[in-house]
Amino acid sequence: MVSAVNPRRAEILGAAAELFARRGFHGVSIGDLGRAVGLTGPALYRHFRGKDAVLAEMLLDISARLRAEGARRAAGPDPGRALDALLRWHIAFALDNPALITVHERELDNVPEPQRHEIRRLQRAYVEEWVGVLVRLRPGASPERVRAAVHACFGLLNSTPYSAAGLSRDAMAELLHGMARAALDA
Repeated sequence: MVSAVNPRRAEILGAAAELFARRGFHGVSIGDLGRAVGLTGPALYRHFRGKDAVLAEMLLDISARLRAEGARRAAGPDPGRALDALLRWHIAFALDNPALITVHERELDNVPEPQRHEIRRLQRAYVEEWVGVLVRLRPGASPERVRAAVHACFGLLNSTPYSAAGLSRDAMAELLHGMARAALDA
């Protein structure tokens, strides 16, 4: 789930995402985080300086991964295929990581500055990858209108923690792709 190099840190980040999504950042203690991965609270400090550092690394990692993969997929020469590649990537990420989507949506304000500033910078860069593809696909389209459409599309795609129940993963991915593509083609 989380791309941290150290497997123990990745395990802690994954457990923290699940706990933060379920109980909220303020509803989880260092002791809770430690117990989730078989450590005491104080032992967790060998890996992170505190709970806010766990949250910051988690959201920085999400944002950096989305930005890097977005740039890679947006770079394709055919903007229609690039848009489909971006949609497939984001949909898979959202369906496979509902806890991360939830934490990102609810807990960003609990990340200390300057990490929050960096997360927002990465988010804006990710949005601009989509905007670039859509402007190439529709020359003459207003970047402001396209940017608003991308944000609206993300609202749809990031609804998966709440909307994906009842359908298989493949059926939900197909539904989201069709809806998002139709919205962005409007």
